[in-house]
Amino acid sequence: MLSNILVRPAAAGRRSLMWASVGCLSVLALLSCSSTGKGGALKATAQPPAEVEMPVQTLADTKQAAGWQQLFDGKTFDGWRGLGRDVVPPGHWIIEDGCIMKVAGKKVPRQADGQPLQGGDLMTIDSFENFELSFEWRISPGANSGVKYNVSEELSTSRGGGHSALGFEYQVLDDSRHPDAGDEDHRAGSLYDLIAPRSKQLRPVGEFNQVRIVFQGNHGEHWLNGMKVVEYDLGTSLMDSLLAASKYSGIPGFGDKRKGHIVLQDHGDTVWYRNIKIRLLSPQ
Repeated sequence: MLSNILVRPAAAGRRSLMWASVGCLSVLALLSCSSTGKGGALKATAQPPAEVEMPVQTLADTKQAAGWQQLFDGKTFDGWRGLGRDVVPPGHWIIEDGCIMKVAGKKVPRQADGQPLQGGDLMTIDSFENFELSFEWRISPGANSGVKYNVSEELSTSRGGGHSALGFEYQVLDDSRHPDAGDEDHRAGSLYDLIAPRSKQLRPVGEFNQVRIVFQGNHGEHWLNGMKVVEYDLGTSLMDSLLAASKYSGIPGFGDKRKGHIVLQDHGDTVWYRNIKIRLLSPQ
């Protein structure tokens, strides 16, 4: 028994000495394998630090950080109602696959007397004055719609038929099939009935188009798929002459700058809108 006690520590010591020797040899091997620079100086061979897991920043986070706010959450009509109404026109506007969808007139549910449910334009509850608006749209074959801004609900209900908005319109159209495309200032991307789009790249029907509308001070811009297609300034002789020659000439105050609503047009055709966001800008 005593001999076992005496022998084991000695063996343990030899093992410790052996592992220490191996460690020293490993260090020498690493140093001998390191490449040298000019003058024989050793280059660093330290291992890179362990990666630190960073929080994922989503597009929504980036937009919010840049001052953007969602006008449509992809799930509900929160923040929207029918123009001239307290609610969204039933049966005319639905949410489908993260989009606000305008139901075609022939597919709108019928009332008990067989008449279709009354529709109308869809409007933001809030109003905006200086802003950049961003959204995407997709249209059905041969369809017509639009996004209006600088909209006065009071002016619209008194002069626009009750549920149809009066305001500057970013035209949404199937240029290849709809007869309205016969007028250049009625084509997709135009400032409707005022300024025709230029140098645009419209995507085929069924694909989403990306839009920006800038309305700051008296200056306005329409963008389509990354290209500026319309630019104008209110209060100039050119803009005044365009307004005077347009369908809006007999509407006093139509071209005045105001804090107005954003409106999706009910033109009776199927169209989809998504990723609707806005950020406020300072007046110029």
